[in-house]
Amino acid sequence: MRRLLALGLACVMTAPLAYARAIPNPAQRHAPGNEAPQTPISQAGYSNSVNYQLQCAGCHLGDGMGSAANDTPRLKGFVGNFLKVPGGREFLVRVPGMSQSALNNAQLADLLNWLVRKDGMAGSSTPMDYKPYTAKEVNSLREEAMLNLPGTRAALIKAMRAQGIAIDDGMGY
Repeated sequence: MRRLLALGLACVMTAPLAYARAIPNPAQRHAPGNEAPQTPISQAGYSNSVNYQLQCAGCHLGDGMGSAANDTPRLKGFVGNFLKVPGGREFLVRVPGMSQSALNNAQLADLLNWLVRKDGMAGSSTPMDYKPYTAKEVNSLREEAMLNLPGTRAALIKAMRAQGIAIDDGMGY
């Protein structure tokens, strides 16, 4: 019983010291170089490749190959196929990772145009009659949320198959 009492007393006496270390020092200063607030991505002026790394690569990977294990489709050599079916153009803007990104409308339009270039991520999947996205178009499309991503994507894939487009998005269906 004495041991238990001594252990309890030791815990009570050391607990305030442990909590005290978790309280920040009010005199603490920012690390050198971090004194100014961070510039928002929408104002930073990063290149499309940097914006891709910040907004897309976490899921679709740096090379656009995606990951079936994480239910993330391949962009590389495939993403342009969405522009070949009704609703696909809108889908690319409304995908939550795009529509909810920190990019402004002009940056998002530029990133989408960069992704679907024939010499870019989309490669030969980009249709011959591709019309670049504009900030105004992105703005209007972003306003309407996509409520059923899997269902919308499945319908677009079905429309691609009906056109004879090979589904090579790494998802296996």
